[in-house]
Amino acid sequence: MPVIEIDSLSHPGVEVFSTLTEAQLRNRLEPDKGVFIAESPKVIRVALDAGYEPLALLCERKHIEGDAADIIQRYVDLPIYTGERELLAQLTGYVLTRGVLCAMRRPAERSVEEVCRDAKRIVVIDGVVDTTNIGAIFRSAAALGMDAVLLTRNSCDPLNRRAVRVSMGSVFLIPWAWLDTPLSHLHHLGFRTAAMALTDQSIPLDDPILKAEPRLALIMGTEGDGLSHEVIHEADYVVRIPMAHRVDSLNVAAASAVAFWELHLTTQSDTDE
Repeated sequence: MPVIEIDSLSHPGVEVFSTLTEAQLRNRLEPDKGVFIAESPKVIRVALDAGYEPLALLCERKHIEGDAADIIQRYVDLPIYTGERELLAQLTGYVLTRGVLCAMRRPAERSVEEVCRDAKRIVVIDGVVDTTNIGAIFRSAAALGMDAVLLTRNSCDPLNRRAVRVSMGSVFLIPWAWLDTPLSHLHHLGFRTAAMALTDQSIPLDDPILKAEPRLALIMGTEGDGLSHEVIHEADYVVRIPMAHRVDSLNVAAASAVAFWELHLTTQSDTDE
């Protein structure tokens, strides 16, 4: 267990926790060198159990033999950086609310075909850039029966530190991929598409025709403008959530949870519970 005491913000090895931006961590020019940061022992455990590779820990002293002890025991050669609480806060730019950060290697990108091969229900995130919304959508998708998540390239990276934290590690539990082809490509994979939008042609979310679809892709749009006219026009269905008290819509994260619950397919594990 190589515990490394740091006493300055420029200590070699800690730049991954401090000076590197999210874009630099992601390193799209050299994907095999990409890194992301997982925060809190609980989230880090989820990532490790899912097979993600740790590179280094930044840890308050009390957690070395406390909340992070079991993580440290798994990897005897993992560098563990520690120091005064105030110094760590200066280093990261915020007080470590859970006391532990883990730098982890980004996995190789998966293809749409791979993550959708056996999927019956998927969500397509189109242009959602808010990290909190991304994390919340992933958490709901994993909990409420979605089989995979696809994201357009103008959406927030699911491995953004805040998105990972908000998802409580759910980004590690559900297959996901970047969608670099038109949404119509999903038809070739056997999916019908349902765009969540308010139009004169929208059908209610509880319409039986939606639940009857064997393979369905739900398309969720941006927080402000929603889905483009082109995406709505090309979708097989346009779907709205029935509202009360003259409320016209929900936040994209809340709307996704409602849609996932309504349209997920019941499995044996659901009935067992």
